Amino acid sequence: MIARLDAPLKVTGAAKYGADHTFDGMVYGYVLLSTIAHGEVEAVDTTAAKSAPGVLEVYTPFDPLPLGTPSLPIFGDTWVPLQDKEVTYYGQPIGFVVAETFEQARDAAALVEVAYRERPARTSLAEHLDSAEPAPPAMDGAPPEIEVLEDGVESFEAALAASPVVVEATYTTATQNHAAMEPHSAVAVWDDGELTVYSGNQASHMQAAELAMALQLAPEAVHAVNPFVGGAFGGKGRTSTPAFLASAAARALGRPVKAALTREQVFTATAGRAATVQKLAIGAEPDGTLVALRHDSWCHTDTARSFVEPTSHGTSREWYATKNLSISQKIVPLNVPPTTFMRAPGEAPGSFALESAIDELAVKLGMDPIELRVRNNSTAPPGHDLQWSSKHLDECFRIGADRFGWAHRPPGTRTDGDWLVGMGVATAVFPALRFPATVGITLRADDTAVVATSGADPGTGLLTVLSLVGAESLDIPADRITPRLGDSALPPGGMSGGSTATASAGTAIMLAATKAIDELTALAADPGAPFEGRQVTYADGCVFADGESMTFGELLRTVGRETVEVTGTSAPGEELTKHSFASWGAQFCEVRVHRWTREARVSRMLGVFDAGRIINDKAARSQLMGGMIWGVSAALHEGLEIEANGRLANGDFASYLLPVNADIPEVDVQFVEYPDTLHNAVGARGLGEIGTVGMAAAVANAVYNATGIRVRHIPITIEDLLEG
Repeated sequence: MIARLDAPLKVTGAAKYGADHTFDGMVYGYVLLSTIAHGEVEAVDTTAAKSAPGVLEVYTPFDPLPLGTPSLPIFGDTWVPLQDKEVTYYGQPIGFVVAETFEQARDAAALVEVAYRERPARTSLAEHLDSAEPAPPAMDGAPPEIEVLEDGVESFEAALAASPVVVEATYTTATQNHAAMEPHSAVAVWDDGELTVYSGNQASHMQAAELAMALQLAPEAVHAVNPFVGGAFGGKGRTSTPAFLASAAARALGRPVKAALTREQVFTATAGRAATVQKLAIGAEPDGTLVALRHDSWCHTDTARSFVEPTSHGTSREWYATKNLSISQKIVPLNVPPTTFMRAPGEAPGSFALESAIDELAVKLGMDPIELRVRNNSTAPPGHDLQWSSKHLDECFRIGADRFGWAHRPPGTRTDGDWLVGMGVATAVFPALRFPATVGITLRADDTAVVATSGADPGTGLLTVLSLVGAESLDIPADRITPRLGDSALPPGGMSGGSTATASAGTAIMLAATKAIDELTALAADPGAPFEGRQVTYADGCVFADGESMTFGELLRTVGRETVEVTGTSAPGEELTKHSFASWGAQFCEVRVHRWTREARVSRMLGVFDAGRIINDKAARSQLMGGMIWGVSAALHEGLEIEANGRLANGDFASYLLPVNADIPEVDVQFVEYPDTLHNAVGARGLGEIGTVGMAAAVANAVYNATGIRVRHIPITIEDLLEG
């Protein structure tokens, strides 16, 4: 197996993350947060703070740092702190203290006195469902309500009423935080009117663009650097509060500024996953054929309505073949921290509801849950003519069932001493996407090559992928490739999100390599070149003509060139008019519930995935294992608790539960590998997020199989499993 190129740097501590950068004269910023959920900052007394040792400046809505509101296509406006006095959630950034040391800034922030004009706050999704609004159109333009009806059927309700077997239930999922290892931070340095920012982010060129707009600078005057990102999962897709404030303060003070959120501040001063309420109704024939499927979803959002967790649209819209489909998505604006993309946004919480409901239908039909899923396997999204480009989900289930011993799953409770043992299964689906990406290739006279793009590697293994795809495309060993990323000065590589990086950057690499080889062969045949006027070919890092050969490095040295530099750009194209695209998986889980304590423990996990070509087996397995563990975490551990006043009751790592080694057994992953060249030239589809999808449902379904208790919310707690 191929080792990750960045692994030695990370395990030895040599990798420099954003906050690891230091500069002469650097000072430190500390973010001050609101202590009300809704209202207005009426007054701020900074007298004591400004007099505290080491303090350079205190910025507030009354004395703000000048920053504009950046806006990017598709993503829209990005919220910028301290630009008005409005408070919309507890823990909102409302001040910034800069001092000679972090401790001085932190202690001075505690001296700032804030007076508020408080207003009533809406903090509970359950209490405000009646005031829900239709969600805005999805990013692909889909309306909040979609209905597909079979010819001759008057309404969805009529189809459901005519169904011989019906299951209806409501499912809920909790608010979550990304909880990345690296807190949001930034180090900002100005030099002759130009800004360099070191900050963990999922797209350095997007961060540079947002900062340029906020600071009213030319795009080329901002340089964003993030070669190492300590986890992101969607939570570092936009420019962070520390990056905005550190950049503006560094310009105002004429000194480098470092700002990092504390672990507790990360829970509110960033954005997380929305809580959801989902109502499912499924009608079927006695043989399990789906007749009607309705999935109505509600999620909370911030008062700016800046993000929707697309649970129904991300799952029931496409997963199963059904003659009649009705889905809807509503939002409930609340005075709680904003929400945003989080690993498998929509699909992760949506799959808990859909795959739990499918399991309930299987129980009601007396049918094996795998048989029910395979019987309703879709060849295209319901109501669409574009068939899936490649789909081997039935094979995933068949292989998984055999490896997991599904045939030995009893219909009722199985015991092992004092433990009740159950098995659960669920489908996993995630859309196969690509973003526009540009990659540069530089061939050097020493027979090495640089493959470079601005895209980020937040732990996904993209750096290694650049090396592997670059080596394959240039037909040279991988150890002669130097991959570079995480720098806005490099060709714009798209966002490392949506499980798109390998397909997006990989396709651009192949195009760039073709251009590089074309330039080499033309160069070799130029007047005065070694193969002047002859037909030149390329293979194995060498140019050939009439039985003679030389390496590309030798060619460059011979003609007096140091390098050949090209770029390749790739973007989604006409394939979107010919096929539908997705990655697929079958999630298997065994759970043990203690007969007396009702403690639930996952004892076995297996995921079998169809994600096209696998470029790096080791990194791919790691990504999927991490996603599956995240699914267990959602099922049994994670959930933010929001008090009536908007304060997070467990906004820290002491009380926000995350699994540890003792909670997770050995995780097994297998690939069903069918390269999907209809999707992209590399043949790879996304797999960073699909590991999370379906796993929470598989856990809940296994809990039901073990105990006979159906829990329709996550996280599942001991109290949920107490009998009587």
